[in-house]
Amino acid sequence: MNPIKVLVVEDSLVFRELLVQGLNMDPGIRVVGVAKDPFEARDAILKYHPDVMTLDVELPRMSGIEFLRKLMPQYPLPVVVISSLSDKVFDAMNAGAVDFVAKPAVSERKQLESFIRNELLVKIKIASTAKISRIKQQIMPQEPQSFTSHEKNLVIAIGASTGGTEAIFSVMKDYGADLPGIVVVQHMPPGFTDMYAKRLDNQCRVRVKEARTGDRVLPGTVLIAPGGDKHMHLVKVNGMYQVEIRQGPKVNGHCPSVDVLFESVAKVAGSNALGIILTGMGGDGAKGLLAMRKAGARTIGQDESTCVVYGMPKVAYDLGAVEFQEKLSNIARKTYYVLNTM
Repeated sequence: MNPIKVLVVEDSLVFRELLVQGLNMDPGIRVVGVAKDPFEARDAILKYHPDVMTLDVELPRMSGIEFLRKLMPQYPLPVVVISSLSDKVFDAMNAGAVDFVAKPAVSERKQLESFIRNELLVKIKIASTAKISRIKQQIMPQEPQSFTSHEKNLVIAIGASTGGTEAIFSVMKDYGADLPGIVVVQHMPPGFTDMYAKRLDNQCRVRVKEARTGDRVLPGTVLIAPGGDKHMHLVKVNGMYQVEIRQGPKVNGHCPSVDVLFESVAKVAGSNALGIILTGMGGDGAKGLLAMRKAGARTIGQDESTCVVYGMPKVAYDLGAVEFQEKLSNIARKTYYVLNTM
């Protein structure tokens, strides 16, 4: 296979050179150009036709977010954002970026090399497989549905990875506060999950927060697993669902892992659960979703046509874990339908 052609857009000369050196050490990557601002980036895109672009959010002359908003409708391109700890990264995702990595705060070369090798290279390779729509479709919120089956102690579990920040928002914006409690694992660096939860909380009818051990899974509330080195488990205490955040090794290369959450839901909630698996690379969550379905839970998977990366939902579907396969725009409506038949 031909190497992935990468354009690096970064205003810091030192960091830019380190990125180029680190990326070029991988035989599957070839940095074809660099740019220190969006205007140089525009010219480089037209000249080199990169497969993937890495993009700093804070750039001179024009912000990376504004550049994305201008670029994507005219020249759709997989973009991996490199960002310091800021909620601006979610504006970049909304503007069309495929994924993001947290910019390292260290200056030691070995740690920077580790960041490039273990994080950035992985994201670039995943982004190179992503499907980029020509123009980002703005989907208007649907009319609120109604949930009527309140007599059962139900729970909803959702897992996602690449492309998931926008996919989860697309679903959550159509959820009402009458729904059962929701637990979510979205693969994300530490620090960003709290900002992401607050962002969703401000934009959705449901209440959203970063989960902590002991948080109860209440109707109309969404608990998002914190990024880092801990997994989120569903437990039952005195007949009520709550979560535990426990340290543990990576599962399927991830911590938190969707499989860990889904398997705990299968064990604790059984047939009183709905599992939803959204866009993402790899197979995390597929076996857990299958465990949920075998325990009697209902399950939904995002379809290929609306996934940024049709990895996790595909593996789940191929395993027989997906009961309903739906376009992203229909998942909220299907959620209500399924819950009302449980």
